Amino acid sequence: MNRNDLEKRTLRFALKIIEFVVTLPKNKTGEVIEFQLVKAGTSVGANYREANRAESRNDFIHKLGIVEKESAESCYWLELCQEAGLGTAELRQWLLQEARELLAIFTSAGRTSKTHRQEKQFAIRNSKFEIHT
Repeated sequence: MNRNDLEKRTLRFALKIIEFVVTLPKNKTGEVIEFQLVKAGTSVGANYREANRAESRNDFIHKLGIVEKESAESCYWLELCQEAGLGTAELRQWLLQEARELLAIFTSAGRTSKTHRQEKQFAIRNSKFEIHT
């Protein structure tokens, strides 16, 4: 999956979050969950786009970390809805699955980026010791 595909996927996730929160109860509990879930769920895609436009590898890693946190928070609110039986069940199940998959993707991407950063830094620090023939 390339960057554009993942940007589209996170946009679809955000749109489905908005569609889902309309089905939450119209009381204080529903309002709180709606606010938190919309905030976290739409932030995944927004922050991923920002990460893709990072100014450096370190900036990318930092912003990707925010995407991972927002994905994890989205999972939390959706799991809470699942346990409480809130919202449309079919859409909630789709969102839960998608949130978990996005979290796995961004966690993996973050680990890979950090590993490559460390390998690159190691190579730069030790470049004076390399023998070229």
